[in-house]
Amino acid sequence: MARPKTPILSRGAIRAAALALIDREGLEGLSMRKLAEELDVRAASLYSHYRTKEELLGEVADDVVSGIDVSGFEKEDWRAGITTWARSYRAALAAHPNLVPVIAAGPGRREEALRRADAVHGGLVRAGWPPRYATMIGASTKYLVVGAATQSFARGFDADVRVYRDRYPNLSQAHRLPDHAAEIDEASFELALSAFLDGLTPLFGRVRVRA
Repeated sequence: MARPKTPILSRGAIRAAALALIDREGLEGLSMRKLAEELDVRAASLYSHYRTKEELLGEVADDVVSGIDVSGFEKEDWRAGITTWARSYRAALAAHPNLVPVIAAGPGRREEALRRADAVHGGLVRAGWPPRYATMIGASTKYLVVGAATQSFARGFDADVRVYRDRYPNLSQAHRLPDHAAEIDEASFELALSAFLDGLTPLFGRVRVRA
């Protein structure tokens, strides 16, 4: 049997190629024409699987979100649930920083994103948080994670000691930060997460809804 002249496409292969393109060239680099070139097909072939670029982008985002771990909310230990979720959430965003604007915008109607939002909110409420607080905790965790995943504090400093010498005496060691950026950023995220949870603990004691 002769091989088909046009490569056989699947929705999964299209999403994988789209994510690789976004990782390499950013969201502005994604177009159906360019993606078709990457896959060595005509753009019309893509439209038989995805009606619009926005539909495709939503499913690409959902693929990334599907790796975020919310299993910690299955038990009533809300601190463990938030910790697992926040770390996993940050890792997913850090792996694909160009996709952050789409994911951070909210779940919209994306199935995987809504499943995780439902798990987080439900887990917090079952643990005893009033629904209003559960919503605010979800939002606050998102603010913490998105900031940590998209920006490096340590890499924002110049490695040339002469920038700081004499003029900025309190920053005399700032030139060392970029060399230790990964370690500093990881430790800083963990410190912020721990402080956030410690701050919530006494609040939980005051507002807890007991079954």
